[in-house]
Amino acid sequence: MSEAEAATATSVAGKLGFKDGDLVQELGYDEDVDFDFRAELEDEIGSELLTEDDQDVVDGVILWWRSDDGDLVDALVDSLTSLDDGGVVWLLTPKSGRDGYVPPSEIQEAAPTAGLHATSSAGVSRDWAATRLVARRKQ
Repeated sequence: MSEAEAATATSVAGKLGFKDGDLVQELGYDEDVDFDFRAELEDEIGSELLTEDDQDVVDGVILWWRSDDGDLVDALVDSLTSLDDGGVVWLLTPKSGRDGYVPPSEIQEAAPTAGLHATSSAGVSRDWAATRLVARRKQ
């Protein structure tokens, strides 16, 4: 990875709001994830990403999701299992035109059903986009 690519990946990881010492769980890992992005994120938080099997309470979740992965609502509900109050879920989906692309309308429809709402989005790599999801405020 070039220095420019590393700087971009690091700044993107920072934009996700994670910092040194945060615990981040990764769900939906497969051979198509962006390994450079993962490495930069791990460098920024100072530890490896936790797996689906880890039971720690986490500050955030990275959920890799493709159109053929199943029911997005179920996956989003599952992503909340270990999430601390005030934590954030970053839903990473293939960008438009890539295999597994998930239309934004599908995310907008699934998030409220799972008790979440989208607040922002970011491009995290050449192939992946990220949508920030947070728990709905209690009335």
